[in-house]
Amino acid sequence: MAFDGLAARLQAVLKGITNRGKLNEKDIKEAMREVRMALLEADVNFKVARDFVARVSERAVGAEILASLTPGQQVIKIVNEELTALMGSTHARLTWSSSPPSVIMLVGLQGSGKTTMAGKLAGMLKKTQNKRPLLVACDVYRPAAIDQLTIVGQKVEVPVFSQGQGDPVKIAQAGIAEARRMNYDTVIVDTAGRLHIDDELMDEVRRIKQAVGPQEILLVVDAMTGQDAVNVAEAFNASLGVDGVVITKLDSDTRGGAALSIKAVTGKPIKFAGTGEKLEDIEAFHPDRMASRILGMGDVLSLIEKAQEAVDEKQAMELEKKLRTQQFTLDDFLDQFQQMKKMGGLASVLKMLPGAAKLGDLQIDEKQMARTEAIIRSMTLKERRNPDILNASRRRRIAAGSGTSVQQVNQLVRQYEQARQMMKQMMGRGGRRNFKMPF
Repeated sequence: MAFDGLAARLQAVLKGITNRGKLNEKDIKEAMREVRMALLEADVNFKVARDFVARVSERAVGAEILASLTPGQQVIKIVNEELTALMGSTHARLTWSSSPPSVIMLVGLQGSGKTTMAGKLAGMLKKTQNKRPLLVACDVYRPAAIDQLTIVGQKVEVPVFSQGQGDPVKIAQAGIAEARRMNYDTVIVDTAGRLHIDDELMDEVRRIKQAVGPQEILLVVDAMTGQDAVNVAEAFNASLGVDGVVITKLDSDTRGGAALSIKAVTGKPIKFAGTGEKLEDIEAFHPDRMASRILGMGDVLSLIEKAQEAVDEKQAMELEKKLRTQQFTLDDFLDQFQQMKKMGGLASVLKMLPGAAKLGDLQIDEKQMARTEAIIRSMTLKERRNPDILNASRRRRIAAGSGTSVQQVNQLVRQYEQARQMMKQMMGRGGRRNFKMPF
């Protein structure tokens, strides 16, 4: 997961100073040396790491201790604030044109994930901001790039404009004309990349920029490339002038050096992050929330947002009614598991909870959800609605049909019964109605 290596190191260092009653300048200096090493091992830019430690040290040594905080807690507070500032302080939002369509131009090297990110961004804007986006295929060089954009467009239900292997500048202009004609309010232009930065690439994106006048030029970089991503960002910004960065594969980068360095080196904020392979795996980048995750303080706001996206309000009301009338079935039990999957799985949810670091390297068996689904789907409709009829022969049949054991079927039925009893008790005590199962 993102920043896991860095987070573990920083949390260990800060835990050491939190447990002390008093801190002197020597204690802070030793702790900051460890913090600096952790940042460098996470592939954070050398100058960025050095300046970060200097700022924290200066503030920590001269800090006035708040009445509600111990000296160690005060240092953690300073580190949290400086981490947030390092990544941009606040969430940088997109700029929209006063006269639609707004044009968003994606640039970057080949292999950074531009085309997939174009589809992710279009899907997110459509879902969360009620935009009507149009994807424009201007990568006319990479084999199958247009087909790839068409496929991702279909998956997120966003139309794609293409004119084959033509002039990218003219295609971009024609795409915007099509957006005006069809009343699309957002145009996302997918440009071509190269395996390295060259004059030909820069000249082409500059010509597209001059022709279409985008409101946003977003540079897409791969988090896994570490400092190379920072160097690419610096070069693109110097030659083209970018408005923000989209960082992909953040979920796979345990170090996090690129995310922590880009804003400080280029002055350009990270606006979005790709957090997985699925087309819905994209998040607005919030520096304050990311800093809290790194320091093990959780990210409750992002968790709430994920829950709001995953939970269908109509389904929640229906579940409330079933709980009140004690009609909670195995189908409803399965629905709760599927909503958890939409939120990224149990491991992803736990990492956003405050104090998750105390759980250590908790291993979550995500395959359990798949087994649960297989078992329930191997039941008849009558069995799902009335589990009391599940005798031994039925359970053997369900186990065979789902590729599981009878013991696993029995375990699922016990979990269902425990959940039903727990909900019955909570509803009986007048608990909150729109209750979600705590898996």
